Amino acid sequence: MSKKRDATITPIFKTFDSNNLMTPRVVLIGPPGAGKTSIGRALAKSLEVDFADTDTLVEADQNRSVSQIFIDEGEAHFRKAEERICIEALKNEKGVLSLGGGAVLTPGVAEALQMADTKVIFLDVSLAVAAPRIGFNRDRPLLLSNPRQKWQSLMDARRPVYESLATTKIKVEDRSVNEIVSDILAKAGI
Repeated sequence: MSKKRDATITPIFKTFDSNNLMTPRVVLIGPPGAGKTSIGRALAKSLEVDFADTDTLVEADQNRSVSQIFIDEGEAHFRKAEERICIEALKNEKGVLSLGGGAVLTPGVAEALQMADTKVIFLDVSLAVAAPRIGFNRDRPLLLSNPRQKWQSLMDARRPVYESLATTKIKVEDRSVNEIVSDILAKAGI
């Protein structure tokens, strides 16, 4: 299912210049456990382009893990660093880019995604499929207390944003990475 992006998000990030950037060919968005990193790597390999993951870029920038950033500095600090890294990546990366699950909630990132000339793929996954993948462990700071309920609450809040920003929605479920990559290539017209 491919569609035009929702233009109702108010532009607030004025320094994103869509005329002066490389932009990734594909951006993957979705909740924790959707497989953004593994699918992104496989998609990049298939397209013979580079792959970047914004969580990894944030960790390199901050010299510590995402969970340690949450512990040391809190979510607000993490989101500010994540926004800067995501916008830089949207300006400079030219392959496949995977965004952290909550990155799209930041208005600057949402606007940058809308302005970028790229395919935005929402990897949609159910709690039943995501749970065993992420294990609801301490490396997922937003899922620490009552992780299943917390994941579902996050997904319920984020789904409308994922759907409004996506040009294509792909159901992940129990399919193999190769099946999902083939689906992305076919449905997104890449």
